[in-house]
Amino acid sequence: MFVRKMTPSQSSLFGEIDDLQDLTFIERPIRRSLKTAEEIDKLTVDEDLNDIERAVYLLSSGEDVQQASVIINLPILVRQNPAETFRRVVPKVREVLHVAGADMQLAAAGSFLTVLQDDIVLIQTHTHSILQIVLLNLDHRDTVVSNAWLETLLSAIDALPKDTIRQEILSPLLSKHQLSQSVPARLASCRILGKVVGKFESSIVKKDLLPLIRSLCQDVEYEVRACMCRQLENITRGIGLDHTKVEVLPELVELAQDEASTVRLAAFDTIINLLEMFDSDDRTCVIFPLVKAFCEKCFKGDEAVLASLSYQYGKLCHGLSESFTDEQHLWFLEFYKKLCCLGLQHENGHCESQPYPLELENKYALVRRNCAYNFPAIVLYADPNHFLSELYRTFSSLCHDPEISVRRTAAGGFHEVVKLLGPNVHYIHKEIIALLQDDSLEVLDALLNNIQETLELATSRGEGAGPESKQVNIPDLVPALVAAEQKTASSLHWRVHEKLLQCYSCLPRVVSGDQIYFRFFQRMFSIITTNNVLPVQREAVRTLCVFLRCNRKQEQRQEIISKIKQELAQGRSYWNRLRYLDLCEITIDLFSKSYFCKHFLIPALELVNDPVANVRYKLCYMLPKLRSTIKATDKHLLQQLEFCVRKLLCREKDKDVVVTLRKVSLSLLKCGHISKVLVGRNDPYDNLRPHHFNVASSISPTPSSSSMPVLIRSNTSSSVDHRSNGNKDTQSRKLSVYVVRSCTV
Repeated sequence: MFVRKMTPSQSSLFGEIDDLQDLTFIERPIRRSLKTAEEIDKLTVDEDLNDIERAVYLLSSGEDVQQASVIINLPILVRQNPAETFRRVVPKVREVLHVAGADMQLAAAGSFLTVLQDDIVLIQTHTHSILQIVLLNLDHRDTVVSNAWLETLLSAIDALPKDTIRQEILSPLLSKHQLSQSVPARLASCRILGKVVGKFESSIVKKDLLPLIRSLCQDVEYEVRACMCRQLENITRGIGLDHTKVEVLPELVELAQDEASTVRLAAFDTIINLLEMFDSDDRTCVIFPLVKAFCEKCFKGDEAVLASLSYQYGKLCHGLSESFTDEQHLWFLEFYKKLCCLGLQHENGHCESQPYPLELENKYALVRRNCAYNFPAIVLYADPNHFLSELYRTFSSLCHDPEISVRRTAAGGFHEVVKLLGPNVHYIHKEIIALLQDDSLEVLDALLNNIQETLELATSRGEGAGPESKQVNIPDLVPALVAAEQKTASSLHWRVHEKLLQCYSCLPRVVSGDQIYFRFFQRMFSIITTNNVLPVQREAVRTLCVFLRCNRKQEQRQEIISKIKQELAQGRSYWNRLRYLDLCEITIDLFSKSYFCKHFLIPALELVNDPVANVRYKLCYMLPKLRSTIKATDKHLLQQLEFCVRKLLCREKDKDVVVTLRKVSLSLLKCGHISKVLVGRNDPYDNLRPHHFNVASSISPTPSSSSMPVLIRSNTSSSVDHRSNGNKDTQSRKLSVYVVRSCTV
């Protein structure tokens, strides 16, 4: 034996193996955890028991997993035998739930909800049994479990009749003294009231429910007051406009001035959602002073509420704008501008964050992000004609905000601002460039979602401009687009790069043809030939085709087509040749058939000689599409296509290409696009068997079989003649005879 010194990597490997051997003791507890014969016997149930008897037995003496299984399948038992299930099984379930864990409680909540919502016709006693179990478990000590039962009850209310709701749910609720109940029970009462109010007439709501609702709005616990406040929207819509002003509005006003910020926020959200329910006088005399005081208080020190205020601000302004005086209108606009600059200081025209604690800085950034989200609504509120004087500086500040999330939100809504500005869109040309050149790809990604619409609107001359009118020039747009593409290309975010190339297809409608030719064409070739991401390569091919389609100068077109043939169709890398076939698929859709045949078809057919099977495989796949571009009267191109098929039939060895060629040949034959002689006089599948394409295989020395190597050599040597204008018809006839002889052996 030869003893060699172990390398460090080998020694570490053997060390790891030793460690793994030391861990074999883990198997012992696993073996102990397997069920013993006694445990298996305990889990075994008599097969003679029917479903009801088995369920009762398992609920009485089964293991937890067996009891959970019965509870989960309870809806099935109810469908099969409702009477026996409610008489024997449901009482047992109720007993089990007294001591059941959280998992079984959650399963039971889901099962009972299914039963209540199912199409099964339940009699009153059955519904009573279920609701008693649901209401009993609303007070479960586990908050997760009690919330699950509450959600079950709330969802079931939609499916229950009015009388059942009144007797089974409302009667116990109204009979209890609320302050004697726990806080979770009072919170549940708030949500139940908000759900059932839509089931009854406004007179019943006012008489029976409003006293309890007012009591909960004035509860000693702020959580209960906030929860009841959020249900006032449903209650208001349930009692109608007449009772809202007298019964609900005073409660909302009082809650909006609550000492707890959570309650004030709930009142503010409810007021915004109910703005259309208030008349003009209420908006002007009650709502506006209330909201104004709320905004001022938040701005002075209630940062937690500011986030919700800023998010709802656009909806608030539009809901109240019709009732505003000029002074009130201006106040809300100025307050919005303050929110947009919250936490920032402006020096030399740039926005910089002030030094705040991190938590406070994040809250301020969230407020500014919400302001950016609402900016299109504020443009509409302020009137787009006043954009330059009232909102331009604010918008520029949002587009240059130090926080990425703010700039990303501004970029996401940029197209909406462009549409609102109309002929005044030139006001924000600089901001388009700034966002295109942003350091963060997140911002660029958000802008790209609607960049085509943005650029087309930003460079148009308005509705009166005709299709032949010149485009509006955006200074530095082309350099910004080029820089954005280079930045995405050098990053790892290839999807953003792909999206940007997709957006490039709008450039012929945005910039001049010369700018595209001199600044973008070469870059597309570079991406196609050097980029390593296939979707990016294909998108660059598509963009290149769009540029070529829109180019109106014949000299530039010819130069581009020559470059396509040289760098792609005849490229050294087979990836480039595959991209040429991708380009052919796109040009078939973009250009006329005659134009495609004139410039792109022959180089595609010549790839039949490609040494890489992947290229030949794709060519085979494309043959029907290539054939569809050739006119029936164009005999020369039809001969070229048949010559391509002959070569593949006789010379192909790759099994995947052969399978594809078989399918394609048959489809072409059925459509009458190729001569029947190409696929043989016998079964067309026979002449595509692998041994016919294996030149090196041992074939009996018959004249017909020995002609195969000769045929391949003649095909190879005739590739030059094929490109020339020599005696093609004679070659085709001779070759056809060889094919028939070799393929019918």
